[in-house]
Amino acid sequence: MEMEKKFGVYICKGCGIGEAVNIEKVKRAGSIAAKIPIENVREHQVLCSPEGLELIKNDVKEGVNSIIIGACSPRVKYEEFDFPGSIVERVNLREFVAWTQEPMSSDAQSLADDYIKMGAIRVQRGSLPEPNILPDLSKKILVIGGGMAGMTAAIEAANAGYEVVLVEKEAELGGMAAKLYKETPRQYPFDKLDEPRIASVIKEVEANQNIKIYKSTKIDKTDGQPGLLDVTLSNNGTSETIKVGAVVMATGWKPYDATKLEHLGYGRPNVITSVQMEEMAKKGKITRPSDGKEAKKVAFIQCAGSRDPNHLPYCSSFCCATSLKQAKYVREKNGDSVAMIFYKDIRTPGQSELFYKNMQNDPGVLLTKAEVTGISDAINGNLYVEAENTLLGEKIRVEADLVVLATGIVPSTRAPQEWLDGLTEAQKKGDDAKKAYIEANPRPEMILNLEYRQGPEIPSLEGAYGFADSNFICFQYETRRTGIYSAGCVRQPMGMSDAAEDAAGAALKAIQCVEHVAKGIAVHPRAWDMTFPDPMMIKCTSCKRCTEECPFGAIDEDAKGTPFYRINRCRRCGTCMGACPERIVSFKDFSVDIVGTMIKSIEVEEDEFRIIVLACENDAYPALDSAAIKRMKLNPKIRIIPVRCLGSTNLVWVTDAFSKGIDGLILLGCKYGENYQCHFVKGSELANYRFSKVKETLDKLQLESERCQLMQVAINEYDNLPKLIEDFVARVEEIGPNPFKEL
Repeated sequence: MEMEKKFGVYICKGCGIGEAVNIEKVKRAGSIAAKIPIENVREHQVLCSPEGLELIKNDVKEGVNSIIIGACSPRVKYEEFDFPGSIVERVNLREFVAWTQEPMSSDAQSLADDYIKMGAIRVQRGSLPEPNILPDLSKKILVIGGGMAGMTAAIEAANAGYEVVLVEKEAELGGMAAKLYKETPRQYPFDKLDEPRIASVIKEVEANQNIKIYKSTKIDKTDGQPGLLDVTLSNNGTSETIKVGAVVMATGWKPYDATKLEHLGYGRPNVITSVQMEEMAKKGKITRPSDGKEAKKVAFIQCAGSRDPNHLPYCSSFCCATSLKQAKYVREKNGDSVAMIFYKDIRTPGQSELFYKNMQNDPGVLLTKAEVTGISDAINGNLYVEAENTLLGEKIRVEADLVVLATGIVPSTRAPQEWLDGLTEAQKKGDDAKKAYIEANPRPEMILNLEYRQGPEIPSLEGAYGFADSNFICFQYETRRTGIYSAGCVRQPMGMSDAAEDAAGAALKAIQCVEHVAKGIAVHPRAWDMTFPDPMMIKCTSCKRCTEECPFGAIDEDAKGTPFYRINRCRRCGTCMGACPERIVSFKDFSVDIVGTMIKSIEVEEDEFRIIVLACENDAYPALDSAAIKRMKLNPKIRIIPVRCLGSTNLVWVTDAFSKGIDGLILLGCKYGENYQCHFVKGSELANYRFSKVKETLDKLQLESERCQLMQVAINEYDNLPKLIEDFVARVEEIGPNPFKEL
């Protein structure tokens, strides 16, 4: 039931607003826009002060429930201007008028009036959000992977009071950490190797009453949505379905396939990997596989496959420290032995640098910066290591009786993702190509087996090499599947201590997810948002655009192909709203109608230019605020309307703007491409794709397509924004006024 609205308009005079515009005129505009008597429009010298807030609170007690605040940016003072049970709209008079316009100019006054009008429309046409809480929700957390990261995530969540299910595909817990003989030093003075801590972590997990452990278990199917995820586990021919609220994926890594490193000698009897070296040291002596003789001259080759465009382009993080540790194995087990490390660069960040310096002081450890070019046979089963680009600039050849390759790490998600990518490409070529691909490429072992129409695994980012990393640097642990978080080396290369810390963060994210779902509010990045997409399905044509474009797989289709929401997967970006040609998707406070009406409310004089800026709330809007803080002038002809994401931009707004007489339209959004940082993954990219077709729309209106432009901006590029806008306005003025002004 819709509430009966009683409006209140409040204008702040502080921070230069009172000196920038005629407050009485702004109050009059607010009175007209909100359709209330002007005496009910309040002003205050400092609205965020206790006295100013008391003014609003007293009106709320008297029944005001629809509040329009003309003051500072909505990105600040949000706790002060929070009035539960009321619709609150913040109108940015400080940053977008007082700090960026000539004070007491007609342009500044016109801007303030338009912004107040648009704020009133948002409140008039919007509704008070109500949480959408689904029944029978679970707060249980599933952790996949029983290595250091997985077990740490399980412990952290369990110690916070949550039930945890820990699934490990092997017969024993421990993962790669269980293969270690020793760990790199963890304490000052970083000169002694530490005993592996994995055994104590296993004991802690097994003793925790909140953790249920499944060994030799895989996941056959994951269905549902956060809070209601049905996960089918299989163990030795038996299956069990459990309900969980969120998932931490800590499935770890595998060593790079050393058979691809023939140029470094792999395949010869006395060339092994660092993983094999660890297993050898754990058994006792360091010996040559060819004849069992003790190895006394051991060569370590760094970046074996890593930092190589033909293999793994990235640094695998812990290989340098591992080789230094294994060199210490060689020296400790035989004082006469020599360890030779050939490195591109030694990377031992943090206090590991002290361990590196200690190893430099060992006379039996020789460190040489060099590019290894090949391995050849010497006498008696020994090998020559051939290298160039040394510090001395000379080619060298060194004899060794054992060569250890510090192979890089590959995330467990890489093989499934590569197979799925190949399948997608084959499908584009038809059923025969798809069948041939499946026959030639056996399906690798999947991890999650999601029942999502967009695929069974976590989508990999472009250029992420299979790591299940976040699409945005601010959102560690998150994936493009809401409620599923990655931690440890499946997310990015890292050492064991970093993996444990990573796991704690992922566990906290999973906890945040189940708690937000229980309250009916969104998870990251709109973690406060109680709204949700509410489509008018009676008008749906089942065109599938929303299901195909949703970045998070939040929209499924029934047997008839009709879309329906798994609402707890939704992150409230509004991409579906922008995608829908029938314009049937709305949020309580954000809809095609609300923004369209705001656009139509802007005063358009016949002799003045007007430009709409649809600004993404994540990068573009903060960048505009930052420009204002620096007191950089913004062209007074623009009117900025925030949108959740450029992906939410509906093409009808182009028609709304230009038919009204608006002269130009800027879509201001996040950057996209290989290193994109869109908070909602593909918002700007989708907007760019949609608006590549805008020329057709503008041609129908007999308008120049140059009047509409998409601009990409990062949050730190605020200093470029005023000029970008200025140049666009100048170009529109060169084209001339919108001919629809005359109608």
